[in-house]
Amino acid sequence: METTTKANEVISDLIEINNDRSDGFKRALKDLGDGDFDLKTLFEQYSTQSREFAQELTALGVQRGADTDAGNSASGTLHRAWIEVKALFTGHDRKAVLQECERGEDAIKKAYREALMPESQLSSEAIQLITRQSQAINEGHDRIKALRDSAE
Repeated sequence: METTTKANEVISDLIEINNDRSDGFKRALKDLGDGDFDLKTLFEQYSTQSREFAQELTALGVQRGADTDAGNSASGTLHRAWIEVKALFTGHDRKAVLQECERGEDAIKKAYREALMPESQLSSEAIQLITRQSQAINEGHDRIKALRDSAE
């Protein structure tokens, strides 16, 4: 029973952080300037991606009998609040928005890395799903980082 409980907690945590990521990118969209069409498209894509990841994880959790009624994590709520506060000082600066998005991407990368640790006690099906999602998250992080590095 302990194995199932631990794995279910990990799945629920990933659902929460994907909800945070989706909401974070929605919030970041509001901080972009009129000329940031490329970022608007990208942020919408990543927000949708995380909603889809949360749905996949929810389906996996339901199969396992987990309580998948996950909202947002406390740290995610704090992260979105930080984006809002920082926007007040930066005046919708592209680089500042990208820096905050990268910080959020660092957090979700870490959550996925920790989820794939042996102590998470995940089934092979869960490992396969989370590994696939982790690869997409890592690609997203790298893209945000590259955009941040090239921002003036």
